[in-house]
Amino acid sequence: MGQHFLTDQKAARAIVDALAGPGDTLEIGPGMGVLTQYLLQREDINLKMVELDGESVEYLLTHFPGMQGRLIQADFLKLHLEKFFPGSFSIIGNFPYNISSQIFFKVLDYKDSVPEVVCMVQKEVAERIAEPPGTKTYGILSVFLQAWYDIEYLFTVGPGAFAPPPKVQSAVIRLRRNGRTDLGCDEALFRKIVKASFGLRRKTLRNSLKPLVTETSILQDPVFDLRPERLDVEDFVELTLKLSR
Repeated sequence: MGQHFLTDQKAARAIVDALAGPGDTLEIGPGMGVLTQYLLQREDINLKMVELDGESVEYLLTHFPGMQGRLIQADFLKLHLEKFFPGSFSIIGNFPYNISSQIFFKVLDYKDSVPEVVCMVQKEVAERIAEPPGTKTYGILSVFLQAWYDIEYLFTVGPGAFAPPPKVQSAVIRLRRNGRTDLGCDEALFRKIVKASFGLRRKTLRNSLKPLVTETSILQDPVFDLRPERLDVEDFVELTLKLSR
């Protein structure tokens, strides 16, 4: 599958320890079980795993007793998670780097059921998600995730912690659901505005959002002089309210 497997046991234990729990927990992409071995030691969580790769599934079933009923062989992105978790559940994993953004968008689809996510991703992705407004890496995923989660950049993991070593740095982040229950604006329009704004991130909002504006006089508002990376979640909520009037 072209994966880089974490072999550093100290890093693996630190990732597992970062999960607060308790309750139902889903590990995404357990691979050869480097996190699984420590997750199974935690009596406060009820663990399930989803793994697509057949060789990894066979390895886990052979080397870890009690896998039956816990291990789901499937593509996480295609799973109907409510079939396996009728209530809330936390997520943990070394996310496959090529689909990490898609995983986060799926988490957002289940945001009211997922109170916590602890994951390792490519360092640049971790920075993008955790960075505050005003930075070069702040973008669409930053805004969407920060709207619903408090995000902590926990630690960096070097290439030497993997076999084979990747060409990139990795990082572990933790997302914890904030107290927001509603954006206070049209969520579909909010998403559309954020995507359109960062679609032309070097342009001012006046240029990038012009196709969405029905009343041109609103473009005189000073906020349209800004570039999208200057706006935090609340600014985008306010902008959505302006454009929906």
